[in-house]
Amino acid sequence: MEIFNTVIVHPIINVLVAIYQGLLLLGIPYPLGFSIIGLTIVIRIILYPLITTQLKASKKMQDIAPHLSNLKDKHKGDRKRLQEETMRLYKEHGVNPAAGCLPTLVQLPVIFGLYNVLNNIVHKNSNELVSYINGIVISPLKLEQAWESTFFTIPLGQSPSQILSSMTVIAIAIPLVTGALQFFQTKMIFASKPAGSVKKSDDFASVFQSQATYIFPAMIAFFSFTLPTGLSLYWNTFTIFGIIQQYKIMGLGGLTDLWLKIRKLQKN
Repeated sequence: MEIFNTVIVHPIINVLVAIYQGLLLLGIPYPLGFSIIGLTIVIRIILYPLITTQLKASKKMQDIAPHLSNLKDKHKGDRKRLQEETMRLYKEHGVNPAAGCLPTLVQLPVIFGLYNVLNNIVHKNSNELVSYINGIVISPLKLEQAWESTFFTIPLGQSPSQILSSMTVIAIAIPLVTGALQFFQTKMIFASKPAGSVKKSDDFASVFQSQATYIFPAMIAFFSFTLPTGLSLYWNTFTIFGIIQQYKIMGLGGLTDLWLKIRKLQKN
C-alpha cells in the first residue's frame, strides 16, 4: 500500500493542489471543483494513448464479429477446427484479442488512485485536511488553510441523498445526469446491429450487451446518489471525455440507431 501511495496517490495529490493553487492565484471561484475537473482532464490526457489502444482493439473485434458468428455456425461441434479458423481470422485482420487487456490493467491503479484521493479530500474535516495535504505535497504547494468545499453552492463532501431535502432538484439531477452520460458511453461501446439482423436469445454476448447497457448506468446513478458529489463531478468529467474519445475512434456505435430515430422525429 505504501508503494501505491508513493507512486500513484501522492503525485495525484500534488497535481490537484498545484491546479488548486493556480486557480486560487487567478481568483477563479470554486477552485476546488474546477481543480477536480482539471485533474480529471490531466489524467484523461495521460491515459489517452492507452485508452485509444483499447478502443481500437475493441473496434477490430466488432468488425470481425459477423465473421466469428459465421465460423461458429460453420464449425459447430468441431471445437478444434473452430479454434484454428478463429486464430486464422485474427491473423488475417491483425486482431490481438488480448490487446485491450493491458491498457485496462494499467489504467485501473491510476483510476483507483484518483478515486482514493478525491474520497479523502471530500471526507476530511478542515484540520485533518490541511495536515493530510501538507504532509504529502512539496513545500511551495502547502495549504495555509482548508479550501472551500463547495462547487456553485453544492457541497462536494456531501452526497445527493444528504442534500435531498435542502437542494431537491440538484440532488435528483446529479444521479440522473450521471446515469444518462454513462448510458451514452456504454451504448457507444457496442456496435449497432445491422438492419434485418436477428437477435439470438441464446447468444451470451448479445444478452450481456443488452443487460449491461441499462444495468451498469443504473448502478452508477445509484452510487452517485449515495457518494459525495465531488466524486460525481470527477466521474462525469471522466465520462464526457471518454465519450468524445470513443466518438473519434468508433463513431456513435450503438447510439447510431437512437440518433437516427431522433433525427427522424425532428424531421416529422
